[in-house]
Amino acid sequence: MNIKSIKHFLALAETLHFGRASEECNISISALSRNIRQLEDEVGVELFTRDNRTVTLTQEGKKFLTYARDAVSQWRLIRHELADSSDQLHGEISIYCSVTASYSFLFELLNQFRQVHPGIEIKLHTGDPDEAIARILDGKEDITIAAHPTSVARNLAFKPITISPLVFIAPVEQHLPSVPTQPPETADQWSKVPMILSEAGVSRNSIDQWFRKQDISPTIYAQVAGNEAIVSMVSLGFGVGVVPSIVLDNSPLKERVQVWDVQPELAPYDIGLFTLNKSLKNPMVEAFWSLMTSK
Repeated sequence: MNIKSIKHFLALAETLHFGRASEECNISISALSRNIRQLEDEVGVELFTRDNRTVTLTQEGKKFLTYARDAVSQWRLIRHELADSSDQLHGEISIYCSVTASYSFLFELLNQFRQVHPGIEIKLHTGDPDEAIARILDGKEDITIAAHPTSVARNLAFKPITISPLVFIAPVEQHLPSVPTQPPETADQWSKVPMILSEAGVSRNSIDQWFRKQDISPTIYAQVAGNEAIVSMVSLGFGVGVVPSIVLDNSPLKERVQVWDVQPELAPYDIGLFTLNKSLKNPMVEAFWSLMTSK
């Protein structure tokens, strides 16, 4: 068993798709399939169940996944320790964030980081920000950018970047009679407004709490993954949404929606970096973490 085979296993375990995993590993699908078979022969069990349509982890595969993530993490550490004694760091770290965060914060951070640590390769993944903390806890990423929830696991470290207000947004032009362009004045009026909200996460928890305090039973028109999708649906006139203002500020659709002045205001987004406490022992993770201190 070698570290490359384990990395191939991780790519397939995280994508559950031979095509995407082979692209990530820069090898052919047939070579990836052959490597996975060889790995299964070495461990003596099937790690994946596959047919013509799907790929899933077996129970043994799920157990091996934990080992594989730890093995790759330890490999990165020992490779650095055995490298030459120069001050230059070499290796890779993975970062996960939303599309908005990638150009709102990450561009400047990576630009500075590359100048100081050109030997460190960044693997960037983007997606739903509500999945960011789970990806850290699952060992899929080294660092994520996310909003600070009400409670955080003890094994997580957090470093703030900025605070962004959560705002109500509505279409500039009225497309449907049920979607107002001005904020409702009563709880009864609010309860009839079709709302477009995040499926879960910090913003959903904040708006749910806001509605409870105002004694409002909202009408949920749609629950979506990703704040950018909320802005899009609101701009089309399907309902009223709630997003961090930083998402709206960077949206190409911001001229097609308006921000409502609603009182009391929603609790703001406290956005920052997350990593596991133990990951800060990794010199490359610590180097990126320290970059925020110098800003």
